[in-house]
Amino acid sequence: MAADTSWMSLRYSEIRKQGLDWNPPTLETSNDARCIIDGEETIMLSANNYLNLTNHPKVIEAMISATRKYGAGSGSVRAISGTMDIHLEAEEKVAEFKKVESSLIYSAGYTVNVGLIPTLVRGSEDIIISDELNHGSIIDGVRLTKARRGVYSHNDMGELEAVLKSNSDAERKLIITDGVFSMDGDIAPLDEVSKLAEEYGSMVYVDDCHGEGVLGEKGAGIVDHFKLQGKVDFETGSFSKALGVQGGILAGSEEVRNHALNHSRSWLLSGSQPP
Repeated sequence: MAADTSWMSLRYSEIRKQGLDWNPPTLETSNDARCIIDGEETIMLSANNYLNLTNHPKVIEAMISATRKYGAGSGSVRAISGTMDIHLEAEEKVAEFKKVESSLIYSAGYTVNVGLIPTLVRGSEDIIISDELNHGSIIDGVRLTKARRGVYSHNDMGELEAVLKSNSDAERKLIITDGVFSMDGDIAPLDEVSKLAEEYGSMVYVDDCHGEGVLGEKGAGIVDHFKLQGKVDFETGSFSKALGVQGGILAGSEEVRNHALNHSRSWLLSGSQPP
């Protein structure tokens, strides 16, 4: 006898009654300032394509050229036979752009956070301290750990310090914050976060998906905006916002890259980026 799955229909009915169900609009043209959505001409005000690089002729031509040379996909995960020379070239360019030693490209920004965060802590001897408005991918990554969890009110440095003080016995401390918060658009006081981290011996992890292309010299992001190179341990980002394509970014030291490459399951077990 098949399992009873009617609970899914009941749950769906409940969220529909509340107007909380997703009904994604259908884009029928390129994601441009003016586009066709559900058959109607629309002014696009909801995309993350900040610099319109999705439609830049050089970006389009580069993708066409790479596809002709390498095919439509890699045919494997990066750890086996899916690492192409252009993946390594792109990682070198990302590191240069971010002004760090090294980088690693993931399949998506989400997979960076859910795959990396659980590798940075162990159990109750460690603590993750997270801004209350952090992105859902960070929340999911934290949920996958067995570490203690501390949450501080949005951008409240006094509360962050209080959590650090009350958990001074933690062996590993990890502060995680968005760089630019996706819902409100405000910026984390990363300079103050960095000072507290240094004082209390904590690692710093910033998700800068929405800061890239917007903050810092040549759009390098929030770490560059505050000139904190070398003081932020883990900088994550995305190609799907200002950079106009698709994929996730981890930027940091060579030590960070080697750690993620060997322990982050979302990198190890995901097919590599198409050319």
